[in-house]
Amino acid sequence: MFREMLAKDDGFSLTEILVVIVIIGILVLLALPKFTAVIDRTKETEARLQLKHLHTLQQTYRYGNDRFGKTLAEIGFEQQALITSGGNARYKIGILDANLQGYTARAVSVVDNDGDGVFSTFEVSETGKIIQVSLD
Repeated sequence: MFREMLAKDDGFSLTEILVVIVIIGILVLLALPKFTAVIDRTKETEARLQLKHLHTLQQTYRYGNDRFGKTLAEIGFEQQALITSGGNARYKIGILDANLQGYTARAVSVVDNDGDGVFSTFEVSETGKIIQVSLD
């Protein structure tokens, strides 16, 4: 009787395992488009945070110098190493224009997520409002 119990295998067949794997794969493919939008929004958060920090530095610089800074170094903003150079940052930050009354700064993605040649771009001005200029 003990030998009969050992000889009887109550496992899954290869076919059953493959069917389960195929079903899981189909479910993942159905859910993937919903997650890519969330991932893209998460990546855009980096640009918004960097521009918000740049705006704070510009305001601080203006209080001390009665004008807005024309370069990142002048206001003390340090560009993080870009992902294209082995770093983690996905957005290149730059000041487009600065004078006594205002400034415009831009964050441009260095990664074309969908390969269409359009890169996500955000801008901030002296008002502190961050606008999305283009969407990848």
